[in-house]
Amino acid sequence: MPSSTLRYAYFPGCVAQGACRELYQSTQALSQALGIELIELKKASCCGSGTFKEDSQLLEDTVNARNIALAEELNLPLLTHCSTCQGVIGRVDERLKDQQGSNPVYIEQVNDLLKKESCSPYRGTTEVRHLLWALVGDYGLEALAKQVTRKLAGLKCAAFYGCYLLRAQSHIPFDDPYNPQSMENVVRAVGATPVYYRGRTQCCGWPLSSYATEQAFTMAGMHIREAIAQGADCIVTPCPLCHLNLDSRQPEVEKVIGQKLNLPILHLSQLVALALGVSPQILGLNRHIVSTRPVLEKLGL
Repeated sequence: MPSSTLRYAYFPGCVAQGACRELYQSTQALSQALGIELIELKKASCCGSGTFKEDSQLLEDTVNARNIALAEELNLPLLTHCSTCQGVIGRVDERLKDQQGSNPVYIEQVNDLLKKESCSPYRGTTEVRHLLWALVGDYGLEALAKQVTRKLAGLKCAAFYGCYLLRAQSHIPFDDPYNPQSMENVVRAVGATPVYYRGRTQCCGWPLSSYATEQAFTMAGMHIREAIAQGADCIVTPCPLCHLNLDSRQPEVEKVIGQKLNLPILHLSQLVALALGVSPQILGLNRHIVSTRPVLEKLGL
């Protein structure tokens, strides 16, 4: 285990506190099992999921500068378990840190808006960390493997990275945005077998779903079919929005593509916590639209 307790300012985001409540549950269970301390940012606001900038870049920057400043008040890195939140907040942090040197007047403008709302200023003194990066880079895969009490031997897991985690920022830690391996390395660390397939780094279709539903569902169906064709028992994703499109909407996806799929979709935190011996009920595995029973049966649970 790490030599000292890992502590983070926890940004749960919107979806994990609503439609994907099981992500919130499983992240809490995982952090407890690993001895990671999460200090939840109760005053944080929605990151905007990339939509704020369509109206105003200043709006996206100011809203998320406030979120980052809440973590800076605690002198802790900001931790999120949502790839979309990571992409948006991480991109803002990256941009504002660059602006501190190249355009300090803009930083003053952002901080003046925060001051008017009695918010702490953005200082650029912390980092935005996805749970995946925290596991790989801060906790460490070797240390994680030592904590496994329920090896997931025989379980074939197809990682689905999605868009924002890999390509929203200019630089990402611990991985290659075009040929990522971190999810697969986590899968190996917990004793399961990674499955590679073409769609693992592509868009799930969620951003299109509100105005091009059939196309969005066709994209999701293509990815799920590819994973099934490669022998996957489940897809594992670090993004709750991808989870919604691949799991919650899978029955609708099946109607659009005219094919039964029935492939379970797990959150990253659920998979890892299962390997640490946490019960499926605590992890909310009964909340999914597509039953996770085949996964649990394969593990003898």
